[in-house]
Amino acid sequence: MRDLETIRAAVTAAETGHLVFGTLHTTGAAATVDRIVDAFPADQQEQIRTQLAASLVAVISQVLMPRHDRPGRIAGFEIMICTPSIKALIRDNKTYRITSDIQTGAKWGMNTLDSHLIQLYEEGAISYGALITTSADAPGVIQKLEQQAG
Repeated sequence: MRDLETIRAAVTAAETGHLVFGTLHTTGAAATVDRIVDAFPADQQEQIRTQLAASLVAVISQVLMPRHDRPGRIAGFEIMICTPSIKALIRDNKTYRITSDIQTGAKWGMNTLDSHLIQLYEEGAISYGALITTSADAPGVIQKLEQQAG
C-alpha cells in the first residue's frame, strides 16, 4: 500500500467485513500502524486510528536474512495480534507502547522481531552479525544474550 487512496480503500474494505491483506515497507508492527496513520492528513488521523483499531486483526512484519547454516535466506518475524489492549493503544495514539504489549503477548501468539531473531541465532540459522544488524534493539539483544550465557 503505497498511497493514501490505496490505504483508504483497504481500510474501507476491512471495515465492511472483507479480508484484506496488504504490504508496507516498514520494520515492526508499531511502525506499520504509524505509517498507515501518517499517510492521512492530520485532521483525519484520529478517525483512521479509530477505524484501524476496529478493523485491524494482526500485523506480521518480516525481514529476510542470509542463512548461516546453509545457502538461502530465512525470514525473521514480528507478530502482533490485535487484542483489546493493542486496539486501545492504536485508538489512543500510543503506538510507542505496542512493543511492550507484544513482548507480553506470547499466549496470543505474539512475538517481537528481536525475540525471533535470538531464537534463529540460537538455532544456528543466522549469524551473530545478521542478528545484531537486523535487530530493532541491538544493545537489548546483546544484553539478553549475555544474561542467558551468564
